Amino acid sequence: MVKLYYLSVLYKNPTKATCLKSASDLSSFGFFQRNSVQEFMKFTSQILVERTIAANRSSVKEQEYMCHVYVRSDNLAGVVISDHEYPHRVAHTLINLVLDEFSKKVPVTSWPLGTNSTIAFSELDVYLTKYQNPQEADAMTKIQADLDETKIILHSALENVLQRGEKLDDLVAKSEELSSQSKAFYKTARKTNSCCVLL
Repeated sequence: MVKLYYLSVLYKNPTKATCLKSASDLSSFGFFQRNSVQEFMKFTSQILVERTIAANRSSVKEQEYMCHVYVRSDNLAGVVISDHEYPHRVAHTLINLVLDEFSKKVPVTSWPLGTNSTIAFSELDVYLTKYQNPQEADAMTKIQADLDETKIILHSALENVLQRGEKLDDLVAKSEELSSQSKAFYKTARKTNSCCVLL
């Protein structure tokens, strides 16, 4: 089933990416898992933005998810997390539209120090709902043919985005962004997925 889970706008500071606004649809997850899943999506978005060079787009496969990221030259960034079936072009067009809309409505001066609670931008929930069906959204996205010409880097896993010698497990363990419940959820999910690998 085609599904969008998470949409966020971030600002890439010199040392860290900050989430300015986010929206999620986690209805397909169990009620008690949603908080941890949302924390991990935010955490993953920040890592991807921090590791993506300005003016670049990429799509990263992480287990059953696709993480689409674009960091503009002004360090405003967008991330969409979807399932594998969601079309990459539509996801990147959505990021483009959201960042354009965000930069029109939110002053540039508030980006470096902004947070989810200080930034007023309610349009993310509307876009997340509107783009759940890529066929409907795709009719609108065909207008933006320039996106098709943009090179999108496809990584096979989040580990390929990390810097040499970095491990996702170590980043999770060191993270101050994740609660202990989310860290435990990550370890359990990692163990469950590792035992089910088909050779």
